[in-house]
Amino acid sequence: MHLLLVILFFLEAQFCVQSSDSSSPAGENLATNGLPFPWSKVRLPSYIVPVHYHLLIHPNLTTLRFNGSVKIEIDVKNNTNWVVLHSKNLKIFTATVLDEHEAHLSDKVLSVLEYPSHEQIAIFSPKILTSGEKYFLYLEFGAPLSDGFYGFYKSTYKTKAGETRVLASTHFEPTSARMALPCFDEPIFKANYTVRIRRGPSHIALSNMPLEQTVEIGNGLFEDQFEVSVRMSSYLLAFIVCDFRSVSGMTATGINITIYAVPEKWHQTHYALEAALRLLEFYEQYFNILYPLPKLDLIAIPDFQAGAMENWGLTTYRETSLLYDPDISSASDKLWVTMVIGHELAHQWFGNLVTMEWWNDIWLNEGFARYMEFVSLEAVYPELKVEDHFLDTCFGAIGRDSLNSSRPISSLAENPAQIEEMFDTVSYDKGACILHMLRNFLTNEGFQSGIIRYLRRFKYSNARNEDLWDSLIKTCSEEEFTAGEYCYSSTQATKNAYRFAGEHIDLKKMMYTWTLQKGIPLITVKRQGRKLYIGQERFLKIVLPDDPSWHSLQEGYLWHIPLTYKTSHSDYEMKHILTTKSDVLTLDEEVDWVKLNSDMNGYYIVHYDEEGWNALTELLRINHTALSFKDRASLIHNAFQLVTAGRLSLNRALDLIGYLKSETHNVPLLQGLGYLQSFYKMIEKRNIADITHNLKTYILQYFRDVIDKQSWSDDGMVSDRRLREEVLSLACDFDYPPCLEKAKHLYNSWVESNGAISLPTDVSETVYMVGAQDDSGWAYLLEKYGVSMCETEKSKFLSALASSKDSEKLSRTFWSELKSCLDDALEPLILAPPLTL
Repeated sequence: MHLLLVILFFLEAQFCVQSSDSSSPAGENLATNGLPFPWSKVRLPSYIVPVHYHLLIHPNLTTLRFNGSVKIEIDVKNNTNWVVLHSKNLKIFTATVLDEHEAHLSDKVLSVLEYPSHEQIAIFSPKILTSGEKYFLYLEFGAPLSDGFYGFYKSTYKTKAGETRVLASTHFEPTSARMALPCFDEPIFKANYTVRIRRGPSHIALSNMPLEQTVEIGNGLFEDQFEVSVRMSSYLLAFIVCDFRSVSGMTATGINITIYAVPEKWHQTHYALEAALRLLEFYEQYFNILYPLPKLDLIAIPDFQAGAMENWGLTTYRETSLLYDPDISSASDKLWVTMVIGHELAHQWFGNLVTMEWWNDIWLNEGFARYMEFVSLEAVYPELKVEDHFLDTCFGAIGRDSLNSSRPISSLAENPAQIEEMFDTVSYDKGACILHMLRNFLTNEGFQSGIIRYLRRFKYSNARNEDLWDSLIKTCSEEEFTAGEYCYSSTQATKNAYRFAGEHIDLKKMMYTWTLQKGIPLITVKRQGRKLYIGQERFLKIVLPDDPSWHSLQEGYLWHIPLTYKTSHSDYEMKHILTTKSDVLTLDEEVDWVKLNSDMNGYYIVHYDEEGWNALTELLRINHTALSFKDRASLIHNAFQLVTAGRLSLNRALDLIGYLKSETHNVPLLQGLGYLQSFYKMIEKRNIADITHNLKTYILQYFRDVIDKQSWSDDGMVSDRRLREEVLSLACDFDYPPCLEKAKHLYNSWVESNGAISLPTDVSETVYMVGAQDDSGWAYLLEKYGVSMCETEKSKFLSALASSKDSEKLSRTFWSELKSCLDDALEPLILAPPLTL
């Protein structure tokens, strides 16, 4: 009888639903109980909108299960009997629909249909939910704490005494809030959240908002009740139950910032507090919008797969991305921690305050947050020289984007698997690099003005790709426009035009060529007298020009490229928009050389004709400082990229870097050294002993002066320290005798002191790697790995252990011995995927 009623309810509902998001025909999709599921699409219907979640959650850290209840206030846009929402791996105990007065619409138990392939459930109301009315959906549910790193999951850590302690933490982005509570788990469904968490007396509970009050409820349990949140997407909800210790501070605008960590690692939180205070104040000033929450917590989670997560008001991190010990952490470690904090704090505006409408535009979150890392650190921590690192970011993006397997920045993504794939180099790094190009195009002031407009227009709401371009269209006054600044004129509103070296450009149309098509352009340059003949094509590696498929892979690609260039006779940067396959520029006079893509501000590769490469090679040889270090690094990068694409000979590229004996800046030095090292590794893997030995000898001889100048200390600027770290690591890896001798001496001294003496932090990993090459040194490092309380140090130990050249020993003993030093929960992190933020 009950089954018959459910079927009748379902048939009635087909005639009651009045929505453009029509459901599928009956019987097309079957729920787990065999009944037809009333919705066929992966994305939820739009006629039910959540307004406010009232959530109670109780994780039991002994049974490793959690139970909860949620009352969701919903608005109904069209008449319906069905409420469809997300749920994954949850056991739904009770489901009830209430009217606006919280009276039950039915005295019968409501049926819940489950459709696991879409991670959806559907709840049938015998009484029609009327358009324009307010209702409440009440559900009780439970599940085991997840063993993975998504949803509401179990995390563990070990104390110095060897005791294993358990905590419960969340990670919901992109589609895992549905693993912790039934919800409308799509970014467009922003709502307020009121959270209550039950816990034992030895733990604390954290959530997005400040604690309002704690109530003792009996049986040794306490209930922490948190303030109502601002409107936010479900993936930004967070809650944690742990026993961590904290340190706090307050910004000039009254925002309380707290850093949490495992109690025995509390002393490693102080730098993060300083950085968070300074960076949050910077963002408030830069965006001209105050941080909208009363507090911001940053917490280091022992088991955490992503690099960090921007949950609004409760940001979570890997320990290596938040904790910093000045006695152990290197300059590179400090830069990394500061960049990650800068990234997550930028998300409090880009992603949290304004959220992409759907995951196809996740780059609006991640590309901006990645770029703001560099903008913020350049302003707040100029001594960290983050601009050096930004070039590497763009070089890495180019490497990925020059493969035919790349994708457009804004790409189709519907199901959770496709959405996960959007969190990649294209969204993060390419997104940041085209924003940098756009900022250079608009001017710093114009760019900042435009993004402030974007944030204010869409705050507490959602935005699409085109909304950003619309917000950037009007960036300055009529006076600035007519004076020749590269800003938008209000009198050109119908044309969306920008002035760029006397030209007009449609910004939206220009940026669509960068976000809606994949790949990176190659600019070809040929100089004849005062004429510059320039062309554009798609830059491809792997597929060479003589490949039969090469021409078909070029079809349909055209970018609107804001070119910049310098010449031997120019004191300023010249600009030109290339919107066609080819064009001709006329210089004011004949010049000795021309360099395109000034300071690598554009996202494109440049290929000169033979005369052009000759001129630039000669310039570097006789006066390399005539070009900025960024120009020198980009020339080296472009040359070797062209070698890998079959467009330039290796000899030409090697001639170009012949000047590096005179180079003093770390960025071009490391760029050239990196390519030589890559070639060496490729040859080494082919087991060609003579060639391998000769190339190693050549590299060591060529860079011997640079190597010998390095001190085994932590002295100098950050850029000097980064160079030291990389160069000495290479020298020891190449068995350079002075390097090995010094590293062995430091390692033996460290072992003799039983680890009591402090090694120079920038060279400690190199010292460990040299020490790990014999059996006793390897065994000692393994022992130290097992007892270290610093994840940064453990990471260096692990790299050194894995560097052993005794492959038989590694395969025989590495995993068995390492597992004895690791608790089971940490093992997956060894093989964890690349970090995402």
